[in-house]
Amino acid sequence: MAKHKIGIIGGTGLYGIEGFTNQKWVKVKTPFGKTSDDFLTGKLAGRDVVFLPRHGRGHRILPSELNHRANIWAMKKIGVAWIISVSAVGSLQEKYQPCDIVVIDQFLDRTKQSLNHTFFGRGIVAHVAFAHPVSEELRQILVRTARAAKARVHDGGTYVNMEGPAFSTRAESLANHGAGHDVIGMTNLGEAKCAREAEIAYATLAMATDYDCWKEEEHVSLEMIIANLHRNADTAKKIVAAAVAQIPAEPNWKAHSALKNAFLTDKKFWPKKTVAELKPILGKYI
Repeated sequence: MAKHKIGIIGGTGLYGIEGFTNQKWVKVKTPFGKTSDDFLTGKLAGRDVVFLPRHGRGHRILPSELNHRANIWAMKKIGVAWIISVSAVGSLQEKYQPCDIVVIDQFLDRTKQSLNHTFFGRGIVAHVAFAHPVSEELRQILVRTARAAKARVHDGGTYVNMEGPAFSTRAESLANHGAGHDVIGMTNLGEAKCAREAEIAYATLAMATDYDCWKEEEHVSLEMIIANLHRNADTAKKIVAAAVAQIPAEPNWKAHSALKNAFLTDKKFWPKKTVAELKPILGKYI
């Protein structure tokens, strides 16, 4: 049995995946503050998995309040090498219908939280490559399993990450639609950036719930989103369970060595406190 775990980040209901056994909630303290919730560990498809309800059980945390550094640091600390993200998004194009899945391959950052989306600073400068922000190997597993589950799935797309919590204005939505972007959400960019720095392979199942508000006849409403969230959850559970079984035992993809050439600060200048805080991430480089 591989010691490396598979992380799943998504809505509270996702941990009801059929076959998810030996469940145990685990609390992890981090140098970056509180995580969204405790972590639910267990077995799925013969693999060790770790589930985190992104907004906390009961959905108590705003997108802009998410502590991505704490969440990803804790995942790394408990041995996670891959993360499957399941996220609700608004569709920015006609071809992505509500309840379709877009297995995205790009992000557009519309947040103002860059310092909260990196582990570095405080005496250590590092710049990871992020031209291809999603693990292509994990992404292709998700595409294959979504197709096998007979879902309407789209291979690739750009996720616009806004802050919220209000939905887009019509002007913003029309601009994103006109620019040819694909989906819009409020959560995944920070996860992806921190996962890359933590050398965790990360990929997203972007589950469309609505057409945002660019499509005049179908304005986004909370009632619509909640109804489609429930419809999407069952599909996501099937895909995640099938995908977990296809992930290799050993983490040897490109994302798993993302820090190899990222450091600009000479190790002799690395502050001891920062090194201690980042030990799970710096590990092999100390």
